[in-house]
Amino acid sequence: MRLAYVLRHFQLAYVDVPSELIGYVGSQRPIEVADLADDFFQGQSPYPAAPNYREWSGQRVPFFFDSRPESPLLDRYPGRVVINADVISAAFYLLSGWQEYFADMRDRHGRFPYAASIQKSYDFVALPVVNYYFDVLKTAMEHVTGQPLQPRRWDCTAPFAAFITHDIDNLRSAWKAPAKAALKQGRLWHFGQQLWQHLTRPDAWDNLETVADTVAEYGAASTFFMLPELRKGANGTPNADYALNTALRQRLHQLQQQGFEIGLHGSIGTAKEAVRLNQEKATLKPDGDGLRFHYLCWEPRTTPALVEASGSFAYDSTLGFAEHFGFRNSYCLPFFPFNFSTGTACSFLEIPLNVMDATLHHPNYLQLQPEEIMPALRPMFEEIERFGGVATVLWHNDHFDPANRVTGPRQFAEIMGYLQQRGAAFLTGSRIVAEL
Repeated sequence: MRLAYVLRHFQLAYVDVPSELIGYVGSQRPIEVADLADDFFQGQSPYPAAPNYREWSGQRVPFFFDSRPESPLLDRYPGRVVINADVISAAFYLLSGWQEYFADMRDRHGRFPYAASIQKSYDFVALPVVNYYFDVLKTAMEHVTGQPLQPRRWDCTAPFAAFITHDIDNLRSAWKAPAKAALKQGRLWHFGQQLWQHLTRPDAWDNLETVADTVAEYGAASTFFMLPELRKGANGTPNADYALNTALRQRLHQLQQQGFEIGLHGSIGTAKEAVRLNQEKATLKPDGDGLRFHYLCWEPRTTPALVEASGSFAYDSTLGFAEHFGFRNSYCLPFFPFNFSTGTACSFLEIPLNVMDATLHHPNYLQLQPEEIMPALRPMFEEIERFGGVATVLWHNDHFDPANRVTGPRQFAEIMGYLQQRGAAFLTGSRIVAEL
């Protein structure tokens, strides 16, 4: 099971991968991997033993299920290779989200927290460790076949892809914070001015066309995840502050005509409630089959099977840590989530989320200053480019407000300019699905 799941993704990561060359020791395959997981996967422990660190391809990489640190990583023979770390089990553990499924820790939004993750424990959230394991397999395969393996290209020639997204939570609330501040400070005239502008002028966050125009300046199209639910969640968490009325639907249709994609932003609770999720998909009637859950809610014990059973979505893009940029499943390419109920891969694709605007400066998260953002993100983007992955960026429409000087239009422009300069193919989620 582990071998089949991992090798399916290995074959997606490179072009024309020969089949049936890799197996565990004793399989009589040209490439044999040491079986070192013992009975770990027969139990329910969320965390394996501490990794052994090895230098690989210029990086210090944590290798789980590696109990032979004295042995070289690869033993090469004519037409044959033995890999002395169980990279299959390690890749399966990280890619499947095993830790999330069996750990009981959840935050106040019901999410598996970064603080409880193995990525946090060993400080490798910004390193796509599974891609390094695949690079080990690639090196072994090149030795056996004598032929180079090439990473996949996007849009025919691009070395990596960029998936630019916007969760549309608020369209009518830009006035609230300054109005509340004015009222609290007793500046009644200023409060009245804010209220009057709210009643008579478009809200500063009612800016879908501005967002689209900004993205189009880079020759790109992006994906808007729309939230159909106005009512708060059962836990009091807000959903949308807008209604999907006729005028808004016409605007969304116009965006679609311009090449932008509309996906569903599943409201609070839908990550556990199949009926409501399907109702919201029917209400929105998006042009694409993309999904991202509001507040990045994802319950690993139910959500993958729920999305799978709905049959309504070609891809999801929820899986990123809200607290830190990087790789929640330690992988920089899209992958098929593992369904623990069936022991097989789900049919929908996960396009992992790498960085969200709020993560960078929210008081509960990283609190980076504007000048610190690109230096912090650049190494992560370099890893994605190195392995031909997908850089998924979430920039909410309210962060396009010029009043935001920390994670606002200028910082978005810096990210887009960097991705454009490095030759990324800007693709919508549906385009990414079509290319895999």
